[in-house]
Amino acid sequence: MNRRSAARLVLAGLTLSLALGCNPAAAEESTLRIGYQRSSALISLLREDATLETALKPLGVTVSWHEFTSGLPIMEALNVGRIDVSADVADTVPVFAQAANAKITYIAQEAASPEAQAILVPGDSPLKTVADLKGRKVAVTKGAGSHYLLLAALKAEGLPFKSINPAYLTPADGRSALSGGSVDAWVAWDPFLSAAQIQAGARILRDGTGLSAYKRYYLASDAYAEKRADVLTLLVTKLREAGTWVKANPDAAAARLGALWKIEPEIVKQANARRSYRVEPVSRAGLAEQQTIADAFRAEGLLPRAVDASALPVWELPSR
Repeated sequence: MNRRSAARLVLAGLTLSLALGCNPAAAEESTLRIGYQRSSALISLLREDATLETALKPLGVTVSWHEFTSGLPIMEALNVGRIDVSADVADTVPVFAQAANAKITYIAQEAASPEAQAILVPGDSPLKTVADLKGRKVAVTKGAGSHYLLLAALKAEGLPFKSINPAYLTPADGRSALSGGSVDAWVAWDPFLSAAQIQAGARILRDGTGLSAYKRYYLASDAYAEKRADVLTLLVTKLREAGTWVKANPDAAAARLGALWKIEPEIVKQANARRSYRVEPVSRAGLAEQQTIADAFRAEGLLPRAVDASALPVWELPSR
């Protein structure tokens, strides 16, 4: 498969919906429709204890929750009007959505968490540095933040991506491949990263420090961001409160999220320690790494066109 074909596959879900011109009628404004992934920590906590519903009740707004398997389908649903807001997605996801002309707005971000993703090798691996990956088989999830980390790590060693043999796998398959010896390394993010360390004795070859900030972004459809500043203000406020609570109560947070995710609290606690969970505004200046990611993926043939990462709208929390 050539690089152009790979790019088309990565963007298939988004571009198909755009080509069809799908734009279902917007839901009643009395319902906030949130798209999330199982690993969306702060949204998961708000959903579990109905904190957000309680906050929105005086506005006459209810919440409907829509689970997705990954970030790109969330962006597709956001673009075509099936949901209003997305929970946190990795930094690479808005770049792909923008390349597919999605009508989305940044509303908040979780501050940098570079240690929350890393290149892993088996505990007894002879590999000691990223340079040792040359000629080796490396598992990575195509288009994920971990994919950019791998690109950046190789570049820092003066190695092109073609110097390794990539195996494009889901996180679950990547871990199995590493444990089974069919790949030499695996690029993972938390909580998969912590699970592999604690349960399988995997060793970190290099994390994202100095290579990839690994911010996570919350987005809304352009239309919703323009109309419902009141709802978004409450949502961002509650996300901030949830993030502060997680960091202040590591054991309780690990217990709650572990129960939701069916993961041992020990794993969740380690993963949470690496995540900032600091919800803050998005600034155009702060999107510089988004541009670096877009340029790197474009150079590898993963994006069908150049992207100006600063061109997406940025919602601002109204001043009081």
